[in-house]
Amino acid sequence: MKLKKLQLEKYDETPSTKKQIFIVDDDESICRALKCLLMTYGFKVNTFLSAEKFFNDVPNNVRGCLIMDIHMPGLDGWEALKMIIKSGSKRPVIIISAEKNGGLRERVLKTNAVGYFQKPVNGQELVDLINKTYSRSQN
Repeated sequence: MKLKKLQLEKYDETPSTKKQIFIVDDDESICRALKCLLMTYGFKVNTFLSAEKFFNDVPNNVRGCLIMDIHMPGLDGWEALKMIIKSGSKRPVIIISAEKNGGLRERVLKTNAVGYFQKPVNGQELVDLINKTYSRSQN
């Protein structure tokens, strides 16, 4: 069953030529939808239903772009973002949220996140930002 596979998925450290994307969202349907979208564009995608699971499974030095919801139970996106910044990680972070607060985008971008999208996410704009972020990190 596909749903079970998503829940049991473990981060695979096997080297890949594909661009690595990590998705952290407590909503399984968002994880599935974004994973499906990004895999069709050739990205290697791992999903996590909590920030705690992400931090437990993915070493800080592993390259990849993180797409993370801001409002989650337990360790929320704000606290996770603080931990990433404090750790010195260079991993680019894109924040997603269903919140309709107009000032949220500005608040997120002040944290050095590379982007912010309100749900539902525009798939093409997300893919374009990921590709742009990867090309910047190559230079």
